[in-house]
Amino acid sequence: MVFIGLIMADDQAMSPLEHKVARQIEYYFGDHNLPRDKFLKEQLQLDDGWVTLETMLKFNRLKSITTDSTVIVAALQKSKTGLLELSDDKTKIRRSPKKPLPEVNDEYKTEIAQKSVYMKGFPLETTLDEIQEWLNGKGIIENIQMRRTLQRQFKGSVFICFDGEEASKKFLERSDIKTFKDNELLVLSREAYHAKKAEERKQWKAENKSKAKHDKEKQQKQTEDKEMDLLLDEQTGCLLKFSGELENVSREDFHELFSGHAKIKWVDFTRGAKEGTLLFDGNAQEAFDKAKEANGGELKIKNNTVTWQVLEGDQEKEELKRIIEAQQESYNRFRGRGGRRPGGRGRGGRRGRGGSRDRDQGRTQFRGKKTKFDSGDEEDDESVPAAPKRERDEAGDAPAAKVAKTENGS
Repeated sequence: MVFIGLIMADDQAMSPLEHKVARQIEYYFGDHNLPRDKFLKEQLQLDDGWVTLETMLKFNRLKSITTDSTVIVAALQKSKTGLLELSDDKTKIRRSPKKPLPEVNDEYKTEIAQKSVYMKGFPLETTLDEIQEWLNGKGIIENIQMRRTLQRQFKGSVFICFDGEEASKKFLERSDIKTFKDNELLVLSREAYHAKKAEERKQWKAENKSKAKHDKEKQQKQTEDKEMDLLLDEQTGCLLKFSGELENVSREDFHELFSGHAKIKWVDFTRGAKEGTLLFDGNAQEAFDKAKEANGGELKIKNNTVTWQVLEGDQEKEELKRIIEAQQESYNRFRGRGGRRPGGRGRGGRRGRGGSRDRDQGRTQFRGKKTKFDSGDEEDDESVPAAPKRERDEAGDAPAAKVAKTENGS
């Protein structure tokens, strides 16, 4: 950051060079710089607050203005601020003991905020001298802070601290501060700027939280779809659809019909319905053929004529997907109520458990959301992915509390 010192309205007797010199030295010893200038504070401890002009001429910005100590003496003698004192031999300067540094507390920070203005829109190649010249006649200014990136590049925005709150309010009311070299400027009180940044951060966090949630859901959906496709491929040829007059038929009747021939993992059927689907732990055609042969070449259930169809291709995948999703929906609903994992209830209250005789046998699992076709007493906790790391606010969005400074205050 680069700063300048006090700009006084009553030091017009100074030459332009003396004006710059006095302003820069008074900045070094001013309220804004001195409390944070480690080098200068160390120098003050050596000789009761006195610092030699030889030492001051090592400061880069002052050295770029003049290297003539007589110019410095003349400038400080003409200054009306009363901030600095010259030694009798005109070789040393110090801050006047009559003007002690203010205590940097909450009250002081509030006062600084109330008399400061934020401006944005300056061309990035703009210099401090150009901004200072543009501000001449627009109020008594204590400090100009050129805001910079971590790479020390000017960001096009500044904080301007006036000598009082009234001066900053009058500045904000001016009509000639809206543009700089044809560039439109954003002009806000410092308090309004911080309120604006707080709202922007709040909105940014909300948008990022929403985006993270959307990305998580999208990733989870992609994972589930992939696992669903793998599961569907693994289950090929396992579905047997049936239809007929089935008013007095229960799910247990199907288990009994195929007992000893194949294991049924899921019965998608509601009492009173005229059709349903069986999911076998193995090939449905083989299961059907064995049961049909064992029943004299015609497979009935409770003397009811039934039409049987082994599902294939897209019809098989769609039906299997529907069974998996219905079972998962039922599982999530029961788990959300704090109940035990349901024993394979399907859509519409259809109960798809394999029956008590099959409870302890092998199970098929859809891992996307812990879908299981078999019932079981154990319950696997769903894994919860770690929350995404918060992205930090942009380094330059808010002024840093402290910035490492070079000897010229930049």
